[in-house]
Amino acid sequence: MTLIVETGTGSATSESYCSVADADTRATALGTTAWTGDDATKEAALRRATGYMEQQFRNRWKGTRLYRDQALSWPRYGACVDGFDVLSTVVPDEVRDACADLAVRALTADLNADLTRGIVREKIGPLETEYDRYSPQQARYPAVDQMLAAFLKGGAMCAMLVRA
Repeated sequence: MTLIVETGTGSATSESYCSVADADTRATALGTTAWTGDDATKEAALRRATGYMEQQFRNRWKGTRLYRDQALSWPRYGACVDGFDVLSTVVPDEVRDACADLAVRALTADLNADLTRGIVREKIGPLETEYDRYSPQQARYPAVDQMLAAFLKGGAMCAMLVRA
């Protein structure tokens, strides 16, 4: 099945923010050797990466989806980055690149793995395990978060201050 890439049209059938060719180009530019496999394998990884991005960021993007029936969160209107409007007819390069980077990880790992906790202490007889209640429970991808930060709304405790 051919991968349907969102190009900024707001397609109702898009499956990915990034094409295999764009992901190949990025992997080569970054010297990433883990981006291997046939096109079908890479397309599946790009679909999983896009799905992860939709789950993690869908309600956090700046602006509003362009069309009610578009499959993915981009394109958007009303998104402003560094004081400039993001064109409503494009998927930003950072979004495409984040998808490519996550797809590399998706080749070898589940991006949405079941939640786990770190173990603080184990005792073998009679079997006792103590879990760290503060340990991260879900995989995080800080490089992707940083790449997309300018396109995301601030946290719940953020607000713009205007001096009177």
